[in-house]
Amino acid sequence: MTSPAQPTVVIVDDHELFRAGVKAELEGLVEVRADAGTVDAAVAAILRERPDVVLLDVHMPSGGGVEVIREIARERPAQRFLALSVSDAAEDVIAVIRAGARGYVTKSISGGELAGAIGRVRDGDAVFSPRLAGFVLDAFHGQIPAAEIDPELDQLTRREREVLRLIARGYLYKEIALRLDISPKTVEAHVSAVLRKPQLSSRHELSRWAVERRLVE
Repeated sequence: MTSPAQPTVVIVDDHELFRAGVKAELEGLVEVRADAGTVDAAVAAILRERPDVVLLDVHMPSGGGVEVIREIARERPAQRFLALSVSDAAEDVIAVIRAGARGYVTKSISGGELAGAIGRVRDGDAVFSPRLAGFVLDAFHGQIPAAEIDPELDQLTRREREVLRLIARGYLYKEIALRLDISPKTVEAHVSAVLRKPQLSSRHELSRWAVERRLVE
């Protein structure tokens, strides 16, 4: 009896170093056909390579994982997606599952566990990091109100959320720049974007908005 072939995968994440790290972790366990860092590049790679599973980041500057799923669904509705994200926020998990992903795991997962999750998704299973499964069960049993899937929050990129959390915790621009290894001007640009999207006018309003959405514990 022959063993099943390795799952074929396309990796989608906006950080090139992270994609390289995932490929290294998965070497010999799955067949990585391609990787991409933007929505457009991801869609092209997925349609070209036709992988068993797409390993998909949730937030990218050029658009999120939900957008990739929607674009692919038009041409390849049976494509299977596994979200791999630093975020464990309920609204992120629910949004990407509702869009059509078969699972959601966080970036703390080990290479071996990730390869196992990819194989299970290829075979038709739904796979979640332990604490995330409850979000999905609650949402689809009506326990999480639709209001918690916040369209304003969903507009923010992953980096904008990181900056927002630090602003709400009282960090100065220079301190945020050091923590995130970016320039103070880049921090200022992110803050301006975050203020603009939900139409807020001050740092105080921004902090309160973040606390209301449980971005700050």
